Amino acid sequence: MDSPVIRPRELISTERIQARVAQLAEAIARDHAGVSPNGVLLVGVLKGAFIFLADLARALPIPNAVDFLALSSYGTRGSKRGGVRVVMDLRESVRDRQVIVVEDIVDTGHTLAYVRNMLTLREPASLRTCALVVKPSRHEVDIPLDYVGFEIGDEWAVGYGLDYKDRYRTLPYIGVVPGDS
Repeated sequence: MDSPVIRPRELISTERIQARVAQLAEAIARDHAGVSPNGVLLVGVLKGAFIFLADLARALPIPNAVDFLALSSYGTRGSKRGGVRVVMDLRESVRDRQVIVVEDIVDTGHTLAYVRNMLTLREPASLRTCALVVKPSRHEVDIPLDYVGFEIGDEWAVGYGLDYKDRYRTLPYIGVVPGDS
């Protein structure tokens, strides 16, 4: 028998998300105006970033292209945190491109640090980061965040791409599942 559907408590409304996405797109456009006729390459980290990335790409008033990475975290015996493995790599070259890594959430920072290190070795012209949600209290790695949507506390956020056990991704708002925060 399936468990009952629980409606997450709203943390950030759809309207606030859309307004912030527009502001982030304006900031990215301002920072990259005239830098490259090809615009920016938005690299989304799957699965969580897909909704945010789509809205951000549509809101950008400068040329942009989209590519995706899929990563998997894995633990080691006796280890609190595991490593990161690339499940699906980029199809586009980042060499000499203006690259923006788009993340759904930055929690400890380990995944984003891994992505930044990997892409830096591929010699982009510039490499910036854009995260929809960050949890500053959970950061274990000092990682530069160029564009941030929202800061939240140590709660399990869902919706707008964020999930809990692969559920709630398609909610139009960001919420918290009762009992799982």
